[in-house]
Amino acid sequence: MNTQLILDYLSSLSMNNNREWYHANKNDYKEANAAFEDLLQTLILEIGKFDDSILHNNPKDLTFKIVRDTRFSHDKSPYNPAFRAHISSKGKLPVPVGYYLMLKPGDQSFLGGGLFADMFKDATMMVRDYIAQNGREWEKIIHQPDFEKCFTVKGTALKNVPAGYEKEHPQADYLKFKSWYLEYPLKDEEVKNAEMFLTKAVELFQIMKPFNDYLNKALVDFQMPVR
Repeated sequence: MNTQLILDYLSSLSMNNNREWYHANKNDYKEANAAFEDLLQTLILEIGKFDDSILHNNPKDLTFKIVRDTRFSHDKSPYNPAFRAHISSKGKLPVPVGYYLMLKPGDQSFLGGGLFADMFKDATMMVRDYIAQNGREWEKIIHQPDFEKCFTVKGTALKNVPAGYEKEHPQADYLKFKSWYLEYPLKDEEVKNAEMFLTKAVELFQIMKPFNDYLNKALVDFQMPVR
């Protein structure tokens, strides 16, 4: 695992975000990408010690492209200088939720979990219903000391509790959410040391597992839309 190699390549790409440079340095990309997949393989094995539902994954199937879709963006930079992956029982699909990581230089890396996508209305409704009916379990998870030390639940939210839910519900603030996710920011120095990064990532992913499990129970009947 060479996380320094990954950050060095991404830093160079960030400073030379054009197709000419990318293609002239394609071998550097391949080396950095191989290092990232190596990191993912190690993570899969370590996470698998407390969540064996993800052990069948192939690292190549968990990563996201660095090529950007610039059609509707003012920023026409062709590449996103970040390596990203989502590790779950069904690979990189947003549901079921799993363990997310983004490595991006400039102290922009982070580890995450939960439901990031708020465009799936069925998923949002399922989670809201589950929180409304299982509020005590929700509170127990998000107020565990280790959890509170590391995470705050984030997400896109409405201004008011949506229709169909009690305005005075004990979890009213969370019923306003359309997505429920966690982010733990990492500085470059924490990422450069591969062993330190791996230890931190596994520790944080284990702490967030009950949160992911809760959401996945809510989403057990969710079907991804067919394109």
